[in-house]
Amino acid sequence: MTNAPADLPVVVIGAGPAGLAAAAAHLTQRGLAPLVLEAGPAAAHAVRGWAHVRLFSTWDEVVDPAAEKLLAPTGWTRPDPETYPSGGDWAEQYLQPLADVLGDRVRFGARVTGVSRVGRDRIVDADRDQQPFDVHITRADGREERVLARAVIDASGTWTTPSPAGGSGLAALGERAAAARITYRVPDLKDPAVRARYAGKRTAVIGSGASAFTALAYLADLAKSDDGTDTKGVWVLRRGISGSTFGGGEADQLPARGALGLAAKAAVDEGHADAVTGFRTKEIERNAEGRLALVGEDGRRLEPVDEVIVLTGFRPDLSFLNELRLGLDERLQAPVELAPLIDPNQHSCGTVYPHGHRALSHPEPGVYLVGMKSYGRAPTFLAMTGYEQVRSVAAALAGDLEAADRTELTLPETGVCCGAGLFDDPAAAQSDAAGSCATPEPELVQLGGAPVAATAGGCCGS
Repeated sequence: MTNAPADLPVVVIGAGPAGLAAAAAHLTQRGLAPLVLEAGPAAAHAVRGWAHVRLFSTWDEVVDPAAEKLLAPTGWTRPDPETYPSGGDWAEQYLQPLADVLGDRVRFGARVTGVSRVGRDRIVDADRDQQPFDVHITRADGREERVLARAVIDASGTWTTPSPAGGSGLAALGERAAAARITYRVPDLKDPAVRARYAGKRTAVIGSGASAFTALAYLADLAKSDDGTDTKGVWVLRRGISGSTFGGGEADQLPARGALGLAAKAAVDEGHADAVTGFRTKEIERNAEGRLALVGEDGRRLEPVDEVIVLTGFRPDLSFLNELRLGLDERLQAPVELAPLIDPNQHSCGTVYPHGHRALSHPEPGVYLVGMKSYGRAPTFLAMTGYEQVRSVAAALAGDLEAADRTELTLPETGVCCGAGLFDDPAAAQSDAAGSCATPEPELVQLGGAPVAATAGGCCGS
């Protein structure tokens, strides 16, 4: 624990689900003064970026209990707990009211550009823990400010730093030059301008998670509509098709998440998308007509497409934390104590245990990465996991280690078997009947079988 003055605020970076739960609910409940710094112009700025996407968690699973108690005196009531909010619903009906309760303890248009210790860069040991945190901010109008803090909770998420199309983790050759034809978000096909961009076009979707499922389902719906004739998806996977590719299906304890995978399967089964497996993108070439051809590491060249949707995950922006002493796993860029619990090379969602301040701590006392940011490059984060994290961190900052060390959450099982790393390991290939992962030879496949209808889609959105 840091020994910085107790009268200073706890700075929370990001006014999203985890940040507002930490500040508005748990820190306030503990008698600690929060100061939330949000780069965007409103609460839940990142969530609003996918306002059109429906979560696969119900309202009952995305409202923090402590936050609900804080909101109760304002007359706020939880929406129907059994329904599934969209990102826009979540932002407007829950997160914005939560920010309103905090009032001037939330500053919008305040981008954190650096965090350190006052008078100490990351090299200096002398009296380091006695110094408050030095948080530098750039306001929307360009003004620079400095805020001192007793502790820092980074809940800024990963939304602003999507991973590229390149199979090596770097941008594919030509990817930046083709930026006008590439998006890294699930497109809102209810927006007429966006819809026109994809209607009747051939679109590559690169990725294998919930966001890719959502994009495939949206494109399939467009293909079935009157204005979507000839719309076609090309699903580009770095691994093969196996029984676990489409998630847990009906076995998933989050039914809408299972239905989302089944919707993606239906898109392929019905011929609205072809799946290209074992394809790692090396280059994106643009032809004379402006269409894009994906070239794989193995030399394969896919038929040109009009648009590319890259949904290969996100990664944390650690640049503004460079003067702090963080303990991060070399692969996942997650806290070293947390990384073994969430490593997709070893775990599925169903084997990730709830965790708190100890798994989130760093060599620099008083700094915590929470929410999506805490998972680094690991996927499948749930909002309820973030709420448990910030409950524990707030208790630890208040000195209540008994509460901080207590687990107050039971997570649902996922039904999703394996992470990307296992698919890349030939020794890990086993039969689908065993519920694990297979690595078939790269091929263009058209899945057979009767289409399976799905009624809900969305992403974790946490």
